[in-house]
Amino acid sequence: MIKEKASSGQSSGQNSDLQQPVPSPYGSGLRRYFRIRFPYSALKYLLATFDVSLIVVSSLVGGGFYQVLLSGDPVQVQTLMGVGATAALLYALIGQATGFYDLRIVLSIRKRDGGRVIALWCLVSLVLTLLAFLLKAGAIFSRGSIICFGLLALSLLLTFRRPSKQLAASLVASGQVQGRRAVLLGTREELAALGVGELLERFGLTEIERVILGVDGNHSFALNDNEAASLGAALAIARERRVDEIVLALPWNDTRKIELIRAGLRISPLPVQLLPDRRIRSLAGNPAFRLQETLSLEIQRGPLSQAEQFSKRLLDIVGATVGLVLLAPLMFIAALAIKLDSSGPIFFLQRRNGFNAKQFAIFKFRTMRVMEDGPIVVQATRSDPRVTRVGRILRETSIDEVPQLLNVLRGEMSLVGPRPHALAHDSHYGDLLADYAFRHHVKPGITGWAQVRGYRGETSRVEQMKGRVDCDLWYINNWNLLLDLRIILMTCFALTRRKNAY
Repeated sequence: MIKEKASSGQSSGQNSDLQQPVPSPYGSGLRRYFRIRFPYSALKYLLATFDVSLIVVSSLVGGGFYQVLLSGDPVQVQTLMGVGATAALLYALIGQATGFYDLRIVLSIRKRDGGRVIALWCLVSLVLTLLAFLLKAGAIFSRGSIICFGLLALSLLLTFRRPSKQLAASLVASGQVQGRRAVLLGTREELAALGVGELLERFGLTEIERVILGVDGNHSFALNDNEAASLGAALAIARERRVDEIVLALPWNDTRKIELIRAGLRISPLPVQLLPDRRIRSLAGNPAFRLQETLSLEIQRGPLSQAEQFSKRLLDIVGATVGLVLLAPLMFIAALAIKLDSSGPIFFLQRRNGFNAKQFAIFKFRTMRVMEDGPIVVQATRSDPRVTRVGRILRETSIDEVPQLLNVLRGEMSLVGPRPHALAHDSHYGDLLADYAFRHHVKPGITGWAQVRGYRGETSRVEQMKGRVDCDLWYINNWNLLLDLRIILMTCFALTRRKNAY
């Protein structure tokens, strides 16, 4: 197993087999003047916005020029703005639908796009004419001003297409474009054929580190020790470096190896993408073939989209902040009671596995006379002698869990999610239940679907833990914001019953 690092989109050069990116000839002076970093996915929207601006300006200038200098009519700014905005919207939407802003095309400087610009603008003009006919609005517009607008817009679009592509290439070459952060796992031959520049330009990826998967010709039904070590290293890097996805560079004809690695990556919540191998990429580069989209395959999807993660995080921040403000007097009383009842700290900190199995320290009010946080952690039982008098009240009312609102604000937990278990329990049940690791595909929660369904408290039998895991997996697969709100409300009612809390 060999690891190779890359920082800020540049290869470390530790292995001479690895292809180095070829510097772009454009924009060598941009780095000196601009320090803004653009997401790779935003480049095409910036280009589309630039074209939209050209069209709107053309409508105002071209139409206004005709009305003032040639016809002597007053300038109808609102009418010209409406026509320009409609044409610009059509141009951007049709361009996106037809791949006109595809970054593989944009970053291909040598490819001429004049014919595509003319064809796209002609299509927009036809659609505008059809809309004017259907809406019976043709009499409102001056034909001369529309013709001036159309000719000026086409001229500007043709003139600025190449400079805009050069600007995009300059941003990429100057390191101002940030792709999706990825760790690469693949064979030496496939990785050697992938340069850092190609990863960014063709696949929108910024390489953080690459791990070489050793191949010994073994065709067994399991990964060998070296392959398993490489897989574990890739998972550890992804967890520690907080990458956005895991990328595989493997020969497509080795389906056995792909399936074994795919199965091993199921414990990770990150998306997994399989890049086209050298043979596929050589075919895609043949001018006789037309490549519509990238040939990479998403063989594992992340549990929540970015929009879903944002909405869930927003709910967490608002809910935790309100909760801490409202429960501050209760927390003060609980802390005072703990201090007066028994010796020891007010808070109990214990390591737990969070999102992507990354460890964090969970906050709880101390309810026991022991502070277990090691390879052996004994679950609390009914009438447990280790529980203090105040601790028993805190546990029955779940007040001991309130400090975890701090974990939510820190981003380590969520209001709703699978409950985090002690590391010793994770290790024990992870060996017994095949799907146990899937609980780490989302952030752990203060409460969860399993808790409101009755799976709360001691899990002395494996069947009880399996029921809890099944509920957690159902929650992950069916998550939505309303479900979180529903679980929060159900938790408030469940607390009044004090069932299985000891």
